[in-house]
Amino acid sequence: MPESRLALGILLMLGAGFCFAALDATAKHLSQTFPVPMLVWARYAVHLALMTAFLAPSMRGRLVATRRPLAMTLRALMLVGTTGFAMAGFRILPLAESTALLFVTPLVVVLLARYMLAETVSAGRWLAVAAGFAGALLVARPGGALSLQGVVLMSLAAACYAIYQVQTRHLTLTENGVTMLFYTAMVGTLAMSLAAPLYWGGPTPGATEALLIASLGIYGGVGHWMMIHAFRHAPASALAPYLYVQLVWAGLLGWLVYDHLPDAMSVAGMAVIAASSISIALSSRARPGRAAADTDAAC
Repeated sequence: MPESRLALGILLMLGAGFCFAALDATAKHLSQTFPVPMLVWARYAVHLALMTAFLAPSMRGRLVATRRPLAMTLRALMLVGTTGFAMAGFRILPLAESTALLFVTPLVVVLLARYMLAETVSAGRWLAVAAGFAGALLVARPGGALSLQGVVLMSLAAACYAIYQVQTRHLTLTENGVTMLFYTAMVGTLAMSLAAPLYWGGPTPGATEALLIASLGIYGGVGHWMMIHAFRHAPASALAPYLYVQLVWAGLLGWLVYDHLPDAMSVAGMAVIAASSISIALSSRARPGRAAADTDAAC
């Protein structure tokens, strides 16, 4: 592979990680004023509008063509649950620590894939899972400074995201990656629109707040686009370590925007989580194409 393509893939992955961290930081700020479900709706509605505007004219019916509409819908609902729980967790917890807790997802995927997909799990991967969960305990530290409610919310987000990832692995055998991404935006928008009477309300956004709310979908849509194209330019094994730079972005934004820096034990826990998840990613022998379809981020 030409070095220029690898470098471009890495740059795109770093940009995607920044977009996702910026989405989380913005959602954390907005959730102090506006209902979290409304922010979830905005995140998917703007994302849907972007995909429809840029892809529908060329793809037309292929954008929604699927052999398994029910499975695609259930998968999308898992991501909606991930987004909702994660945004609620971001409202309570510091940005870096909450992001780290969400990044235990690859570890949960190993466990679920063992029993749901009958995948073989080596001793080394079991060890990585155990180490990763130990890292999560360092971050959460029962009885420590983090809110128990926030830890529970992020744990639920990670569980939903793990189920979503397992479903993604199964659906990539028959479905187009762009169509899968479109379904997450479409189903997320429809589900949150139908539930709107249950949560809609609160203060009316001003011009600046409306732009920030719209930016949630822009960050998500651009981040997904960059990640998909990153996997087109470089193999998943080369990009896996750079996915976890999002933890660095989250730490920087948490410091710059919220004046919070994680303590030494939390940093150690984040490093263990990242190292464990990277080792699992590098030990996987996923088929080409799977990685590109596995690129929906948690928020």
